[in-house]
Amino acid sequence: MTKDRANGIGGKEPDLDWNAINWQLVERRVKNLRQRIFRAVQSQKWNEVRSLMKLMLRSFSNLLSSVRRATQLNQGKKTPGIDQQVALGAKARARVVRQMLEYQMWKAAPAKRVYIPKSGGKTRPLGIPTLKNRVAQGVVKNALEPFWEARFEANSYGFRPGRSCHDAIEHCFRFLNKRSRSRWILDADIKAAFDMIDHDFVLSKIGCVPGRGLIKRWLKAGYVEGGILHATEYGVPQGGVISPLLANIALDGLQEVVGKKFGFVRYADDFIITAEDRSALESLVPTINSWLSRRGLELNTDKTRIVHISDGFNFLGFNVRQYSNKCIIKPQMEKVRLFLRSIRQWLKANAGTTALEVILNLNPRIVGWAHYYRHAVSSRTFGYVKTKIWKALWQWCLRRHNNKGKGWVRRKYFTAYQGKEWKFFARFKDRDGIEMNLFLEDIAEIRITRHVKVRGAASPDDPALSEYWADRRLPQGRMRTANRSNVRFIDAAPKA
Repeated sequence: MTKDRANGIGGKEPDLDWNAINWQLVERRVKNLRQRIFRAVQSQKWNEVRSLMKLMLRSFSNLLSSVRRATQLNQGKKTPGIDQQVALGAKARARVVRQMLEYQMWKAAPAKRVYIPKSGGKTRPLGIPTLKNRVAQGVVKNALEPFWEARFEANSYGFRPGRSCHDAIEHCFRFLNKRSRSRWILDADIKAAFDMIDHDFVLSKIGCVPGRGLIKRWLKAGYVEGGILHATEYGVPQGGVISPLLANIALDGLQEVVGKKFGFVRYADDFIITAEDRSALESLVPTINSWLSRRGLELNTDKTRIVHISDGFNFLGFNVRQYSNKCIIKPQMEKVRLFLRSIRQWLKANAGTTALEVILNLNPRIVGWAHYYRHAVSSRTFGYVKTKIWKALWQWCLRRHNNKGKGWVRRKYFTAYQGKEWKFFARFKDRDGIEMNLFLEDIAEIRITRHVKVRGAASPDDPALSEYWADRRLPQGRMRTANRSNVRFIDAAPKA
């Protein structure tokens, strides 16, 4: 076996047993290469950077990792492109690996255009690449991303490893708490950012690095809608594996344009800028538009506004507002209503289903929604949501048994558990045939915690921060129990 093969670089694997792959070893090899690229960029050893990126592009471990991500880990794994190909089983995934070893990646296929609903009755276009293109984009992304992680601005949080919406929200609080002099906010949104990014600008900013030619072909591959091929002269396809990285590359540098005089937080194409007075923000808007225009972009005038902190603004599903000189961050009420509406709609559409199926469907939705909002001032909102869900369930029960009395309905679907009354439950049998109760999750019992913001420009690709990221992967490294003395956790009741 060659040294390259031992490191997961190059070569073929004639008989691949997907279930026997040592994924810890695979991911460790990919991580090691990413960190070497990051370190070489920091040291400005550009020849070494190119060599390491080429190694990543032909790494067999990188290929395995990219196939796994595209076919097993990503949410879109069941959505095919124009090739109608998915790989949902071990044999199918192993087959994709063998196909990729023979695949000529420069043959970029067009994406399939689909539309998903947005708020306000609008739709958002998605471009779904073929399975092979998704895998190839994952391979290139692992080579390109650490190169840019060593250069990205600290206040950029969207679609980056180790960063999240909660980091951006926590950063907002730091700018706008009672000790801050920033009272005015430019709540900005870039108009159709993914759809309008200038290809030439992105390619010029990427520079002559390995994989650039492949990225150009993916950008120019077009999309198929209604059986007709359409050309793409600008924009990156939403749905592409590498698209968020390309958008971040295009928007990198905005923090420098804004300058140190202002507070700045960006999550993908949404960003806020804070200042001590309104006129400073008004004078900054033309500068931002000029900077964006070179990228084929502009501010969305319908969604961009300058507001005072006492009036508040919505950002990433949260409402940020100052009450009596205290900055309070709560779940955005429109998102609360949208979540409750989705629960009611599902219950109405599934009037004939069983209580067990209701719990199995609602529990992950309730827990997922609550975990997103549990780092804000959410306890009363959670109580409000709990009440509304209970009412929706009670109506669902009464509709199913309109010939029965309410006492009978209560005994059938609700019981006391751990000192709490009216717990919605269902009976089921475990693998051993033992009958047990399954309960609906109580959102009001989910603990409010404080999210700990990621440190400065820290990146998981930085080998010097290995201990920091090992600690951050643990729950106590990312969050702490809410301290009632912290003004951020003074609760406020939602308005219906």
